[in-house]
This record gives sequence, C-alpha cells and structure tokens, in this order.
Amino acid sequence: MSSAFEPTGVRICGMADALRVVGDRWALLALREVGFGVTRFSDIQRHTGAPRASLSARLRDLEGHGLLERHRYSEHPPRDEYRLTEAGRQLLPVLGALREWGERYAR
Repeated sequence: MSSAFEPTGVRICGMADALRVVGDRWALLALREVGFGVTRFSDIQRHTGAPRASLSARLRDLEGHGLLERHRYSEHPPRDEYRLTEAGRQLLPVLGALREWGERYAR
C-alpha cells in the first residue's frame, strides 16, 4: 500500500478515490442492477427501493464518471436505458465480493 500523503496530512489512496465515485448505497445498488441486466430506470428503482430523485442523481453521477452509458430505446416518449461501460464492468467482481462478504458477516 502507498503511504503518500497530501499536504493536509490526508493519506492519498485509491480506495478513497473509488469511494468518492461509488461509495453511495444507491450508486452501488444501481450498478448491481445494471450488472444483472436491469437497464430501465423504473426497474432499477423498483429493485433497489431508491427514492426517484436520489436514483436519478446517482445514475447521472455514474454516467459522468464513465461507469454507465445511457442509450435511447424510445423516441416517443423519449426513454433511455443504462448500460455498463468497460469501467463499470470492471467493478462487477468487486460488487460480487462485497455481496459475499455481506451475506457472510453483515446479516
């Protein structure tokens, strides 16, 4: 592990950087659902229980960080679905490990 520090004394760490991107409950659950093939907002919301505004913000954040892409599947009315990018797919083993840990220790 790196022991580099910022001038403020805060440790520089890839884990902290990753948590700034995906360290929110709704972000992780949205990524889980898209990883399971659930791609439409209403379905992601139903499967996660996320409040509409929170989920919308998390999906925008994940898209902005390059983990999700939006694809239009209907023009009238305009509707989009979400797909994992390569960076998002690279998180799937991490999400699987977190799920396994939760099943073993967090119940």
